Amino acid sequence: MTLRLPLFGRILIWLLLNLLILGIAFGVFLWTELGGDSLLGRVAGDRSMAAANALMAELRDRPVTEWEKAMARFEEAYPVRVLLLREDGTRFLGAKLEVPPELLFRLRQIAGPGPGPGPDVRRLGPPPGMFPEDRFDPDPNGNPGPPPSRPGMRSPSGGPRVYIRAGRPPRYWLIHGNPLRGPGLPRGLRMAMVSESLSAGGLFFDLQSWFWAASAVLAVSVLWWLPFVRGITRSVSQMTFATERIAEGRFNTRVPEDRGDELGRLGGAINRMSGRLDGLVNGQKRFLGDVAHELCSPLARMEMALGVLEHRTDDEGRPYVDDVREEVRHMSGLVNELLQFSKAALKPADAEMAVVSLADLTRRVVAREMPNTTDLTVEVPEALEALGHPELVERAMGNLLRNARNHAGNRGPIRIEATFDTANFVLWRVVDSGSGVSESELLRLGEPFYRPDQSRSSDTGGTGLGLAIVKSCMAACHGRLELANGRECGLVATLVLQPVPTA
Repeated sequence: MTLRLPLFGRILIWLLLNLLILGIAFGVFLWTELGGDSLLGRVAGDRSMAAANALMAELRDRPVTEWEKAMARFEEAYPVRVLLLREDGTRFLGAKLEVPPELLFRLRQIAGPGPGPGPDVRRLGPPPGMFPEDRFDPDPNGNPGPPPSRPGMRSPSGGPRVYIRAGRPPRYWLIHGNPLRGPGLPRGLRMAMVSESLSAGGLFFDLQSWFWAASAVLAVSVLWWLPFVRGITRSVSQMTFATERIAEGRFNTRVPEDRGDELGRLGGAINRMSGRLDGLVNGQKRFLGDVAHELCSPLARMEMALGVLEHRTDDEGRPYVDDVREEVRHMSGLVNELLQFSKAALKPADAEMAVVSLADLTRRVVAREMPNTTDLTVEVPEALEALGHPELVERAMGNLLRNARNHAGNRGPIRIEATFDTANFVLWRVVDSGSGVSESELLRLGEPFYRPDQSRSSDTGGTGLGLAIVKSCMAACHGRLELANGRECGLVATLVLQPVPTA
């Protein structure tokens, strides 16, 4: 059973699920990559601690008098300042920088119990508002509780480390986890690296980790939304293709309607509309064909009666009989074209496609429509073949040639040519030398019973069904009719036929 949910609700639920997934992923990233309240990522933290361990190992192997040179070389290799701090936070060696109170408090927090010079910061607590997240729970005797635990605030070697932004101007301070011990060295001597920037050349903060994190978020979002958006665009594409085929008269087209949202309802509406149009249009065409067929018998009887009447009429009444016979013949021609139109319109469901030789069909049509015409040029290759229904293609060719003969046959040569276009479709073209039609009327040519108002059709007595029959024949053969004015004069009518598939 398909869940019926509006498209807006689906998008909203999908968005909330996407945000939930991103939130979980971001939480995992914070837990694995960031240490507690620190912005020092795991990769950057390990890199900085490795550099600090290397420097401290070098300091242990050298006398104190050479320490500042080693620290200077380290500062040349990395964009940081290095200094050694005593347990109380005062400078021992290195860069001459003022230690901010916030860092002094953190140093005395991790130094452990024991007296030291200066006021006992561990007992007094931090300056007001410095660390609002820190809370000390003194016991009844007034002793401060243990410092708050900070997950991720330990160096790779196991000792606690401090990463803080403090001072004026603000600087980024990183204190190595383990103290530097040795004969004659102050107790709790620690190394501090100071940077003016957040990243410190990748030692403190690794932008690459955040770049990959953002890329992962983008990739997850794309992969999450891709099937949802693809489902919507696929449904819209199917409906667009179906409506285009329905507009071409292929009313048997259907679209899936198994979605439970507005697109599913739209698909059902398209299918119902196509079914109703199929019934209405085909019913109208069948009705038209039935009426035309029923008119054939009375018209034939009228012609027979006129023949009998002609023999019994004197010379004075004979012109009137001829006028009636002309009208009956005109009606017979109209009924015949209506029959052809209805047959061509109803043929798509029955038409069987076959390979047709355009040269043979052209010769038959020319022999039937223009047997004694000398002002006709035919340029159709003998080997040119197309895919279509032979009867319908021949009927379309005959109507186009008859249209050119009736409307422009006395104004110049008529040319028939055939070739391939750039898309490999087969083009069979009739070019006359008439006056052509206006661009506005050109768009309506091919509509049933439509005739342009220009001289091209004013004196021919045509019914306006010839080009409509051609269009119906081409639709049954999966082709089309293209009409255009010539470069200099005349009308260019082109049959676009399917090519013969290659093995």
